[in-house]
Amino acid sequence: MSAQQAEATARSYYDSEDADTFYSSVWGGEDIHVGLYATDDEEIAPASRRTVERMGEIAGIGKGTEVLDLGAGYGGAGRQLAKRLGAKVTCLNLSPVENDRNTRLTSEQGLSDLVSVSTGSYEDVPLPDASVDVVWSQDAFLHSGDRDKVLDEAVRVLRPGGHVVFTDPMAVDGVDQSELTPILDRIQLSTMATPGFYTAGLEKRGMTGVTFHDHAAQLPTHYRRVREELVARESELRAAISEQYITNMKAGLQHWVDGGNAGNLTWGIFHAVKG
Repeated sequence: MSAQQAEATARSYYDSEDADTFYSSVWGGEDIHVGLYATDDEEIAPASRRTVERMGEIAGIGKGTEVLDLGAGYGGAGRQLAKRLGAKVTCLNLSPVENDRNTRLTSEQGLSDLVSVSTGSYEDVPLPDASVDVVWSQDAFLHSGDRDKVLDEAVRVLRPGGHVVFTDPMAVDGVDQSELTPILDRIQLSTMATPGFYTAGLEKRGMTGVTFHDHAAQLPTHYRRVREELVARESELRAAISEQYITNMKAGLQHWVDGGNAGNLTWGIFHAVKG
């Protein structure tokens, strides 16, 4: 699948009414990304906020830090960084439906002076070279049909000394990716990235101190918790989400759980500094 086809597929999915309702009501609300769970049965939202806190600490984000969030979703991370740390955040995301929700929530929380929302692709970032302090992303790069281009753009817009910090669900290095066919079919791509791909890619582009904070066990925990929440609220959600979507989502979430428990998938926080 070409980069343009992958982008169109992702936009169509996240713009759908079923997906918007599911992610906004089940998957942590404002922050629809993998969490760092303190316990196996912790609520999804606080675990997701903990990921943002940890990433912010790793990247040294503070008052006035200019952050670009690639694939920002509903903007929960950006608002958390703005509210708690005083960062100035640009949210770039390809889904107009998600961006509308992001803009509304940002305004309702009085953060429009610190958080801006733009519709666009992380493969063609509409910002000049060396214009931000931190490039941030959570669980978005896997949807790209050209991850090398994503890394090119991330490094391009960083100022010297700037930080890139991101998470992504990945295949374990060396795994036979045919083992991941149910997941790849679900996201309509032929491959997933690996820690080795991102490490080599960042280093090749002159990034220094490339570090992968491995939290592989959190991936199946998160997808299991989301599936449990979906099952527990299934009767209620059927009034707003189609039966076919719920059925497919339960099966899809279980594939992620199984892949993680089998040791074929990993997840964690990447961090590097522009030399």
